[in-house]
Amino acid sequence: MIDITLLGTGGGMPMPNRFLSSMTINYQGEKLLIDCGEGTQVAMRMVKTGFKAISTICITHVHGDHIFGLPGLLSTIGNSNRTEPITIIGPKGIWKVLEGLLVSLPYLPYEINILEAPTYLKSDNLEIRTTELDHSAPCLGYSFYFKRAPKFMPEKAEANNIPKLFWNKLQKGEVIEHKGRILTPDMVLGQDRRGIKICIITDTRPVDTIPEFISDSDLFICEGTYGSNEDIEKAIKNKHMTFQEASELAKKGHVKELLLTHFSPAIEDPELCLQNATNIFGNTVIGYDGLTKTISYSE
Repeated sequence: MIDITLLGTGGGMPMPNRFLSSMTINYQGEKLLIDCGEGTQVAMRMVKTGFKAISTICITHVHGDHIFGLPGLLSTIGNSNRTEPITIIGPKGIWKVLEGLLVSLPYLPYEINILEAPTYLKSDNLEIRTTELDHSAPCLGYSFYFKRAPKFMPEKAEANNIPKLFWNKLQKGEVIEHKGRILTPDMVLGQDRRGIKICIITDTRPVDTIPEFISDSDLFICEGTYGSNEDIEKAIKNKHMTFQEASELAKKGHVKELLLTHFSPAIEDPELCLQNATNIFGNTVIGYDGLTKTISYSE
C-alpha cells in the first residue's frame, strides 16, 4: 500500500490557499519527497506527514517554486537529531545549485548524497527512472515502481521438502545451504506479481517520450499550469501544459488515473476547468493541498 500526499499544488508563487510544489510518497515506513517549494514544512505540519523518515528527495528542476523550501527543511531535519543519510536526486546542475542554497546551513548531523541526472536507480523494493523534459531549465520526470514480492506458497515449499525452519528466510530472498543442498527463494515462492507504478511529470511541454515513460501507471501526476487551451500561447512560451494537453498524455499512456497539480496563480478554482481534461481522459482528479491518495496492490 502506497500513500501519496500533495503538500503544495501551486506554481510560480504561493497563494493563501495553495503552497508551492511538493509531495510525499510513503511506503513501508519510508518517505520520498518530490520537490520542496516554499511552504513545504508548514504543509507537512498541517497534514501531519512527518519528515524524519524521508530517505530520498527528488527535485524535478531548480526553479525557486520547486526548491526554495529545501534549506529550511534540511535544517529542521538536522535539529531532530537524525543521523541517517539523505539522498537528493536532481537534474543536471543540481550540485552547483545545492552548494549555493546550503552554504548558510549550520552543521548537519547527517550526510547528503547528491545524484545528478541518474536515469535508473534500484533498491530491494523500489525502482526509480527519470526522463528529460522540455522546460526553461533542465528538468526531470520521475517514474517510481514499487515492487511486490511473489506470494509465499507453503504447498510448494512442502513439495520441495524445504524444512519449515527456513521458510521465512527464503521468503525474504535469502539463499541457504543445508546438508549439501542449495535452497533458493523460487522453491517456496509463486510467480512475480505486478507492483505499483506512479509517475510525476512537471514542468514541461508535452514531449514524445512521455506516453511510453508513463505507460500503464496506476497514478499519473501531471502539471496543469493552465486550465484552458485558450492559454496555449502562454503554455508554449513558458514551457508548461494545459489541462487538455495533460489529459492527452494520460490517454496515450493508458494510465489508470490522472492527478492534476501545479496550478497557475491565475487559476482560483481549478475545478471549474476540470471538464477540459475529462472530455479527453475521464478519470481525472484535481489536486489540492493536503490531498492524500492510497493505492493498494491489486491481485
